[in-house]
Amino acid sequence: MSITKKATVFAVGFGLVALPALSGCGSSDSDSAGGDSKTVTLVSHNSWAVSKSVLAAFEKESGYQVKVLEDGDAGQAVNKAILTKDNPQGDVFFGVDNTLLSRALDNGLFQPYEAKGLGSVGEQYQLDADKHRVTPVDYGDICVNYDKAYFSEHELAPPASLDDLIKPAYKNLLVTENASTSSPGLGFLLGTAAKYGDSGWEGYWTKLKANGVKVVDGWEQAYNEEFSGSAGGKKAKADRPLVVSYASSPPAEVIYADPKPTTAPTGVADGTCFRQVEFAGLLSNAANSKGGKALIDFLISKKFQEDMPLNMFVYPVVEGAAVPAEFTKYGPAAKDPETLDPAKIAANRDQWVKSWTSLVLK
Repeated sequence: MSITKKATVFAVGFGLVALPALSGCGSSDSDSAGGDSKTVTLVSHNSWAVSKSVLAAFEKESGYQVKVLEDGDAGQAVNKAILTKDNPQGDVFFGVDNTLLSRALDNGLFQPYEAKGLGSVGEQYQLDADKHRVTPVDYGDICVNYDKAYFSEHELAPPASLDDLIKPAYKNLLVTENASTSSPGLGFLLGTAAKYGDSGWEGYWTKLKANGVKVVDGWEQAYNEEFSGSAGGKKAKADRPLVVSYASSPPAEVIYADPKPTTAPTGVADGTCFRQVEFAGLLSNAANSKGGKALIDFLISKKFQEDMPLNMFVYPVVEGAAVPAEFTKYGPAAKDPETLDPAKIAANRDQWVKSWTSLVLK
């Protein structure tokens, strides 16, 4: 998703909100034979964001200036990084998630590095713990969001689970994203595959299609144009009160509203969620591997982890990192989200998407 580069937006690739890109100033010095330039380059999807003061503190403490290169959404960025791995654009890649992790690892995108502070990262997020080719940085939940006003006005309880979405009461209410072109769309598909298994997910989507699910290309269109509960949807007179988005979307609706409401206008159907974990890795053939390691250490520092939620609208993976009150009040993480082993995703993702496309879009 993207609205404008410098406007607040909710989801490009996996990253949930894109704010202005920040990068260290200054020219890139020639790397020494030891790979220790004064500049370290981070390659990311378009949702990278960090507070200026937090980044400046890292640059002052480490002696490195950070240059950021953004390469579109998560899928585009990963694919480009793989194509350029022999002569990488930067030193660290941030933004590969568990839906695409196996593709990156199988293509040798990263070199091993066990980050300082990794012991404070929850074990459930360390999906490459034996080799340390990637370091967990954040997580988020793809979930169905609902328009509270619609369900109140229609005296209808909002859906609580994936099973609810195929009930007649919710016919023609849901909009989702194309699983072949959208990260949340793919995550929602994977959530149904996790819930209903290899033999059941297609039957579920057959019922969901019969119940009037609408599919659009990406998150921006789904959330800002089709979803009646969003600020954009209200302006566009949208008519879909259910949308596939994120557990962190309700707090964003509060934080960026003017005037701010006392309660979030949207809610999350907790039983519809799929968890994504996002990683950073030291690129193979990185010119400045020493600076890259320092940057990865920074990404799991408490200072960055606590700064991250209100910049990228994701949750920290470091135990003890404080979560903003807005998240706790309006957008708590899912209690029991669906998950899939990255190897399972790798073995089935392309075929699942192909089958989904034939089943839902044709």
